[in-house]
Amino acid sequence: MVIETKITKMLGIKHPIVAAPMGPFYTTDLAIAVSEAGGCGVISHTALVSEILAGRSAVEIMKEDMIKVVEHTDKPFGFNIRTSRNEREAPALCKRIPEFIMKNPKLKEQCVYAITSAGSSKSIYTSKFKKLRESGSQIKHFHVAPARWLADKCVATGVDGMVITGGEGGGHQSYEKVSTLVLLQQITQKYPDFPIIACGGFATGQALAAALTMGAGAIAMGSRFIASKESEFHETYKNVVPPAHAQDTVLVTGALGPIRLWKNEYSLHHDLVQSKEEKMAEEQGVSIEELIEDGKKYELAYHGNIKDGAVLLGQSIGIMHSIESVSNIINSIVSDAEKRLKNGATLVK
Repeated sequence: MVIETKITKMLGIKHPIVAAPMGPFYTTDLAIAVSEAGGCGVISHTALVSEILAGRSAVEIMKEDMIKVVEHTDKPFGFNIRTSRNEREAPALCKRIPEFIMKNPKLKEQCVYAITSAGSSKSIYTSKFKKLRESGSQIKHFHVAPARWLADKCVATGVDGMVITGGEGGGHQSYEKVSTLVLLQQITQKYPDFPIIACGGFATGQALAAALTMGAGAIAMGSRFIASKESEFHETYKNVVPPAHAQDTVLVTGALGPIRLWKNEYSLHHDLVQSKEEKMAEEQGVSIEELIEDGKKYELAYHGNIKDGAVLLGQSIGIMHSIESVSNIINSIVSDAEKRLKNGATLVK
């Protein structure tokens, strides 16, 4: 059996499962594993503080990561660009990555998914992206919408699809703090035929079946894939997940707004801004040095210091109990979802 949806057909993937972008960290090996297992792997907008300070460019890092992906899989994959006003290299990524893809036949064939986040959905529409599409590329542009009003802006922009992410998810969240269950209903009711990937709290076949019956065409997972054998995250980071509970995370102030982290020394000593206006006012008094120091905390955790570092994880850690291979994760989720969808159909008489 195969679960076929609008998203699987659009992206040319076997299973309706997409890797959530997890910058500033490397997720290249993970992307390869997800694509090989039938999902859509995603290269993150990688920008580790140590590499940026050493003169490495996010553009060059992404180019290298893309080449690595097509050298190790012939399956479809995607990439993420954070288009926030704070991302200094976002304009260059939006211009130079589409140009790079267009010049490489394998990339042009396999790179089918561009996911922008944390900023404007318009930023990707450079002349280079337009030329890439005109050249015959099948690339589709999705934008992350963690609030209903942002979904409205995405649709108005002309995106091909949206990733609807609720407050349960790890990483940056909206100020509204609306759950995926409610947000997904809001968006699918307003845009019933729009391609949607559901994100935030998904880690099981139950969740996939629920998302599909609610109108989504796929799910995106971050925390579930962090706790996989192939992910580049340090083993100490991964090992946080199996014994964790859903209530072991907390929303605090991140670089772009509210961010969900695992509870530890770092997160428990951070407050939470309550509005975008408050956040923008706070940014006026933040120095470059302070931003660098904060960025170092995320890199600390990525490399294994889970006491002092910022550990990005969502509430779904409370329903994961093991670290498995990506193929096992995807196959077990899809198999369970198929059974639940079939059982659900028997309830209709």
